[in-house]
Amino acid sequence: MKAHILAIIVTILMATTIFLFGYKMENELISRKTLFGNPDKVGVQISHDGKYISYLQDYDGYLNIYFAPTDNPEKSERLTNDKRGIRSYFWSYDNEHVLYLQDKDGNENWHIFKKNIHNGDVVNLTPFDGVRASIDKLSKNFPDQIIISLNKRTPAIFDLYTLNIKTGELSLIYENKEEFSSFMLNDEFKLKLAEKKDQETGDDLYYTFDEELKTSHFWTIPSEDVYTSSFLTFNKDFDKVYLVNSAQKDIGDLELLDLKTKKSELIFSTKDREISNILFNKIDKTPIAIELEQAKAEWLALDQSFSQDLSLIKEKAKGKQVIFTSSNYNQTKWVIAFLASDGPVEYYLYDREKKHLQFLFHNQKALLNIALQEMQPVEIETRDGIILHSYLTLPEGFKIGKSSPVPLIMYVHGGPTVRDNWGYNPTCQWLANRGYAVLQVNYRGSTGFGKKFANLGRGEWGAKMHDDLIDAAEWSIKEKITSKDKIAIFGGSYGGYATLVGLTFTPDYFACGVDIVGPSNLVTLLESIPPYWKPAMKELELRTGGDIKTERGREFLKSRSPLTFADRIKKPLLILQGANDPRVKQAEADQIVDAMKQNNIDVTYVIYPDEGHGFAKPENRISYIAITEQFLSKCLGGKSEAITDELDKSSAKISEDSFNLIK
Repeated sequence: MKAHILAIIVTILMATTIFLFGYKMENELISRKTLFGNPDKVGVQISHDGKYISYLQDYDGYLNIYFAPTDNPEKSERLTNDKRGIRSYFWSYDNEHVLYLQDKDGNENWHIFKKNIHNGDVVNLTPFDGVRASIDKLSKNFPDQIIISLNKRTPAIFDLYTLNIKTGELSLIYENKEEFSSFMLNDEFKLKLAEKKDQETGDDLYYTFDEELKTSHFWTIPSEDVYTSSFLTFNKDFDKVYLVNSAQKDIGDLELLDLKTKKSELIFSTKDREISNILFNKIDKTPIAIELEQAKAEWLALDQSFSQDLSLIKEKAKGKQVIFTSSNYNQTKWVIAFLASDGPVEYYLYDREKKHLQFLFHNQKALLNIALQEMQPVEIETRDGIILHSYLTLPEGFKIGKSSPVPLIMYVHGGPTVRDNWGYNPTCQWLANRGYAVLQVNYRGSTGFGKKFANLGRGEWGAKMHDDLIDAAEWSIKEKITSKDKIAIFGGSYGGYATLVGLTFTPDYFACGVDIVGPSNLVTLLESIPPYWKPAMKELELRTGGDIKTERGREFLKSRSPLTFADRIKKPLLILQGANDPRVKQAEADQIVDAMKQNNIDVTYVIYPDEGHGFAKPENRISYIAITEQFLSKCLGGKSEAITDELDKSSAKISEDSFNLIK
């Protein structure tokens, strides 16, 4: 009886504490390995004949390809034994081979590998050192062949080849003397369209091919429309092409454009949300459903015959976001995923003929029994009246306006011409679990919010794009989510650059920063891009605001480079870098670390010798999270999980450790 009374008293005290302080301070730590280790199953696909499903699953610490009969998903077999981890793979149309891409230690020189599902070893189909391969086209009409691009002849230019996946025979079909950056082929493997960048204007120029592969200029997408307009696929007769077109408006419409007359037919018009995805009928090439996105994504049926299917799927999803991951060729069977922001992904097999949705598995079952936090869409107004569509993830039990302020992490996306999306994000869950609020800001220049918003970022690196982050941080202070002395900035690629800008351009604002593969000097960044990025140089110059070919342009770029102001850094900085990064070279990190050392400024610098632009290997990913966790805990006082063997298992090389994070 006394024990029962004591339990009631303890419960009342706990409830009172939560009421007074808004949330539990001592919520259970979620293991880093749970959040950042390999998922149970991911990348689920179905073969073109519908007989097999496949997915990536952990084997010996790395993601590898498994497959199973569609009617018996539990009877799976492992196909590969890759020691880096596979991230992208495809079914061939012969339904006997799985193809995947892999590079060497993050250098992004992708090779194409094949594996027969019935027998044989994994075979490297493009075993050329220093050559980057990509898959351009697969077709049911040529089940044994694929069209690929290789920069084998010269590093800056990709030629087109036919590759026989059974024999490995490689045949040149187009020597790219006109230096096109991309191609579109039809199902007969005929070249129909090619694109190149106008190096004077930044426009995208499209050309058609005749039977002798001679080209004629066909279409121009003006520079201001390149992030809101794009060609998608051909119609059944290959005489028309679908495109999203934002000409004369802010949000692109779906149109069908005649390749001869250039007359277009409006298929779907949208006013306030961008088209983020389209499902096409694989046989007659008509669009059957369209996805629109702003804060969250939503599917709409375009084909009446698909309306019932979509309604049934949405009803089953119960508010979760629907993702159509794969279908067989005649689209009678679909693999569908349901996405939440506070739980694992659910995978289903949908039989369209029977109107039956069969649960397959969760991508990460361990997340079912963990307290995860919902990602909340928020709108933030900037000092000049721009609305930033952003996302906020709060610690468990935190109530805006009722709880005491907590430390905030400004988690800045890369690109910058991409966007943050709603959904499950392990980094957000990890930080929220450690007691931080997490704010993801779609600053100006992010894509997905119309032409005007995307172009507002031109020339604003380190300027208005940074002001947006400051304005968002100020909003979080005003909302009493955080306090002015408890804000960190954290991100990779452009997000790493934004971190360095934060600690140099506004050295008193942020409490600390975490830079992952971020450029420190815009001049050396543009001088050292991979040769195959040369066609995109004009767009990079428009985005950053400076032309490295002119003295004026170089001076402007220096004025927006954190390295120029490295002596201003006052707050703790953690820098993490992949040694083989082809986009943001290790020199970008080295030079700002050297500048800080020359000015006797503390820094912690960690290099991963077997990584590139980000950390692909699970052991490296977990070790960088472990290091970052200790760093943030020292700076902001959040909770942390002790480092055990994470660093020993990784390739991490500690170049500098001024804050004694690694003991």
